Amino acid sequence: MTNNTIHATAPAAPTLIDIGINLGHDSYDVDRDAVIARAAAVGVTQMMVTGASIEGTRKAIELARTHPGRLFATAGVHPHHATELTPESSSELEELARQPEVVAAGECGLDYFRDFSPRPVQQKAFHQQLELAARVGKPVFLHEREAHGDFLAILKEHRADLRGGVTHCFTGTGPEMLAYLELGFAIGITGWICDERRGAHLLPLVREIPADKLLLETDGPYLLPRDLRPKPSSRRNEPKFLAHIAAVVARARDESVEQLARSSTQATRALFGLPST
Repeated sequence: MTNNTIHATAPAAPTLIDIGINLGHDSYDVDRDAVIARAAAVGVTQMMVTGASIEGTRKAIELARTHPGRLFATAGVHPHHATELTPESSSELEELARQPEVVAAGECGLDYFRDFSPRPVQQKAFHQQLELAARVGKPVFLHEREAHGDFLAILKEHRADLRGGVTHCFTGTGPEMLAYLELGFAIGITGWICDERRGAHLLPLVREIPADKLLLETDGPYLLPRDLRPKPSSRRNEPKFLAHIAAVVARARDESVEQLARSSTQATRALFGLPST
């Protein structure tokens, strides 16, 4: 007797790129390879590992070298660590930023919410890293929290010399978002949009972002999407949850996940020069 049963094959998950993952964080030390594999299983085929300090940048580059074509690095000093940007470390940062695995300068910017570094020191470090980005000819990976006025003024001062970039983990207002878009910067959306307490204002805003300026990220291990069901046993965020974030953003934009995945992936590759998988 012939068995004519046809087994349907599940459609492949749409390709996504996580533009901001702190994969060097020690919370991933026990299962980093499994984290990468789980991400790939849901379509997150490429990731940009954030360098937020000199040591973090070194680790991001090391990870990118271990996973060529899948992981890429950024090279920068977060405003929290701005006091670490000495003349000696600035020279090392530039050397790191010139490595082929590095696709963006940063994470750099201003953070007046925590003020872990004095504001004048943050501003100096931001200027220095924008100048570095111009010298190495790479886009910038930007951080801003409760510092929009100073942040925008410094960006405008350097904009003509920059190859563009992304305002990572955007959580601000509509006018702030439009100001960044008018300067030609992309907008990075995280699981903050999934938090009904503090991220609901982003739902209508993402409709206003041009498709070629909307990028997706988890910012793991931080910002675990609050609306995940069932809730994970751990509060650690990881790249596999980018598929959930994409679904929330696509629904807010009244488009399919496939449409959003296609446009955000194309925009990411165009901005940062990532290869097709």
